[in-house]
Amino acid sequence: MPTPVISPREADVLALLGEHLSNAEIAARLFISVRTVESHTSSLLRKLALPDRRALSRRAVELARAERPRTAPALPAPLTEFVGRERERAALEVLLADHRQVTAVGPGGVGKTRLALAVAAAAAGGFADGVWFVDLAPVAGPDRVAAAVAAVLGVGEQPGQGLDEAVCAALSERRALLVLDNCEQVREGVAPFLERLLAACPEVRVLATSRARLLVPFERVFPVPPLSRDGGGSSEAVALFLERATAAAGVAPDPALRDGIAAVCERLDGMALAIELAAARWPTLGLDGLRAGLSDQLRILAGGPRADDRHRSVRAVLDWSHELLEPADRALLRRVSAFVLPFTAGAAVAVAGFAPLDAGAVADGLGRLAEQSLLTAVPSAHGTRYRALETIRQYGAEQLDGAGESARVRGRHLDWCLSGADGLARAADEERQLREGRWQSGFDALAEELRTALAWAAERPERRPDARRLALGLAGLAFDRQLLGEAQQRLEQAATLADGSPGDGYPGDGSSNSGRPNGASPAGTSFADASPTDAADALREAARVAGCRRLGDDMYRLHRAAAAAALDAGDPAGAARDLAAAATVAHRFSSTFARLPAAAEVTALLARARELSDGSPAASAALALAEAAVLADAYGSVQGSPDNTARETVGYAERAVGLARRAGDPVAESAALDALSGAHSWAGEPFAAAGSARRRVELLAPAQRTPGTAHEQVDALAMAAATAIGVGELDQARQWGRQLAEHPLTAEVGHHATSWLLVADAFAGQEEAVLAGGARFLRAWEQGGRPRSFSLGPAAAAVAMVHGLRGDDGARASWLAVVGRAGTEEEHRHGYGAVFDATVMLHRGEAAAALERISPAPEEVWKWVSWVWLHWYAAVRVEASVLSGHPEARERLAGARATVAGNPVAVAQLDRAQALLDGDPARVRATAAAFAAAGCRYQSARSLRLAGATGGG
Repeated sequence: MPTPVISPREADVLALLGEHLSNAEIAARLFISVRTVESHTSSLLRKLALPDRRALSRRAVELARAERPRTAPALPAPLTEFVGRERERAALEVLLADHRQVTAVGPGGVGKTRLALAVAAAAAGGFADGVWFVDLAPVAGPDRVAAAVAAVLGVGEQPGQGLDEAVCAALSERRALLVLDNCEQVREGVAPFLERLLAACPEVRVLATSRARLLVPFERVFPVPPLSRDGGGSSEAVALFLERATAAAGVAPDPALRDGIAAVCERLDGMALAIELAAARWPTLGLDGLRAGLSDQLRILAGGPRADDRHRSVRAVLDWSHELLEPADRALLRRVSAFVLPFTAGAAVAVAGFAPLDAGAVADGLGRLAEQSLLTAVPSAHGTRYRALETIRQYGAEQLDGAGESARVRGRHLDWCLSGADGLARAADEERQLREGRWQSGFDALAEELRTALAWAAERPERRPDARRLALGLAGLAFDRQLLGEAQQRLEQAATLADGSPGDGYPGDGSSNSGRPNGASPAGTSFADASPTDAADALREAARVAGCRRLGDDMYRLHRAAAAAALDAGDPAGAARDLAAAATVAHRFSSTFARLPAAAEVTALLARARELSDGSPAASAALALAEAAVLADAYGSVQGSPDNTARETVGYAERAVGLARRAGDPVAESAALDALSGAHSWAGEPFAAAGSARRRVELLAPAQRTPGTAHEQVDALAMAAATAIGVGELDQARQWGRQLAEHPLTAEVGHHATSWLLVADAFAGQEEAVLAGGARFLRAWEQGGRPRSFSLGPAAAAVAMVHGLRGDDGARASWLAVVGRAGTEEEHRHGYGAVFDATVMLHRGEAAAALERISPAPEEVWKWVSWVWLHWYAAVRVEASVLSGHPEARERLAGARATVAGNPVAVAQLDRAQALLDGDPARVRATAAAFAAAGCRYQSARSLRLAGATGGG
């Protein structure tokens, strides 16, 4: 089927549908009529064969996710012309061509950013994967450097790794230029980040701007000089002054004044910012006024302690410009320095609008400051915003401290942030009901303000309650925005800010989950009024976010920290639940640990939990689950025995399910059902395992999205899809696989999201779906740092099988190489790999080779075939035995009947093997219908081929 051709305008409409805009909003954004939008929408529905507008929106989101990291955004476009700097541009371009990391160094206001942008634009053609600009000025702290870069790259968090690793993985095979602007304030974070990046990404180059060198390996420093004053009235400095003065006045200064202007530029040491600020005053002061003002100001500063004359020249002009302002405008300039991002007039009123400044005059004041080049007006989709260059913002902050207003203004800024966070949380909750995500752009525009306000408040004892509330609010918003690492970090921060925060037992080193600005966490635990258990509550939620991140070590650490906090707060029963949870995590999520805790340590946690338990339903349920995990190995943990087929495991798990249900906790019941599903697998009862997994999905479906429920939902969908594959319910497996692929928590991890869907599609013979899904899987797996997982190996092997069935040995070999890195060698050799490889060999008529590949009896490879692969292994092994003429083929077939009974695909495969063994082509052909009814298109077609080969026509 040919790929539909989508016009550029249709593509624009599709992208905005992905933002969940209405037809009227799309029409306004694209300057077209609503009727035209409706026409394009109808055309897209037809071309993409989609049923409704919601499906179009989902498709737009999928396309955006697939393409987001691929294309660099346009470099910032300055509103004014770049003037001069020919020699510096040429020298910096050569330096960047010869060295992997170049830092343009110079004082504030010298013009580093404009020079870097000009050089980056000129060099862009040499970087196939683009130039990426990251402004670090608004970044709240050194630990946010990787997050800022990731946001620009469009890289999301990957389970089991930090954002540093995710960025490195995304750029590891790219030829790209990364421009990091304003590094000086976060040098402690930039330096280690660059060391890791440059080591991991050999084709990436970095151009940084900073007031001081970064002191990292590979760094080559380029000192940015002031603008040249050589040539007097024809110099670069004068050219810049003339260009900016003309823009301000609407008419160029008289050429006869060039020498006088050159003298002014000389007084300003050629500093670009100082020249621009002086030029902005040209229309009202003229040359004489500039001379008089600057001479007076420089004389005042001549005896100052500043060692750097260039810094002094910028400060001189800033002081001079400041003194020329009306008192109200001075107050406004210093007060808006609290903002680190572009802000609206309304925001300025909220933060700066108090006596002696009239709130009603704030908007006019912003306009006057923009006219004097002290602020820049920035148009946006939501109205005009204002921003100050970082040098001017820092100057304003100094004036704020000097005026004694810092505490009041930053307190108002904190209150404004708290209100904004409340509003964003309400919008997120409302839009979630409508499956919309427009609140997210609001969060992106506010996030750094929230972080800055939180950092300020956290250092002030009198504002700790507000800091804690904002930390919880930011955690909740970050979780909803898929910034899981920050969500975990903010919850841990909230724990340290809570009254009765943890003592020595709490290792508060950062990582966590979600809360809500109004004080209620997503799980419904109230944080609005401080209580002795606040720290424990926040740490428990942090552990759940760590689970969403597939960080077993953090889950274990945080549950233990929560137990310590609960004991400090006089809550032994809560501590018992946390210690039991830590013990469970050590076994349930053992494959996500970097270092597994010792068995004796985990057993001791379980014993201590028993001592502290009060016998309540919640504590009893937590203990029962820990016993199923630790004592009976219900989850089949990494540290467990490969021979665990004990029937008592099912008993442990069933008890845990019953107690969790009695406690009324759906998350706990889901975890217990997961244990029961694993226990049934060990007991050789795949249908029971599938039933337990299905109950988990049904139980969690109506639950509100919280870190705990989201983690369980993703795990439940994966287990439900996998166990459905195991019993031949391919249509159901594909349905759950699609739900997993579309889950918000898997948005950035296409390899984990699509793994079981790829397996189900491969078994079903959905060839095109596997090839398309394989591309997404591979891209996400590579960007995620090529991790290993129990589900990633089978997914890659499934794609390899499809290429093998298509006769593309080159592609199959490439995917088998992925299998070797994405899965474990033993699982591939003894389990899923045997099934997929033997299927390809049978397809090619290599029955003897297929039998050799899958020769061990299922009980000999039990650890690797129980759960998903048992029925497939047994059926393929029988078919290989029959087609290769093995003397025990009939006996093996009879034995497999009992194993696969109830599995429509495996039963049909055995029926076909029986017909082949009996030489009955009509019965072989009849199995085609059974395969088709089971959703197994490939095997249906194979039955017809085999019937023809045996003489059935």
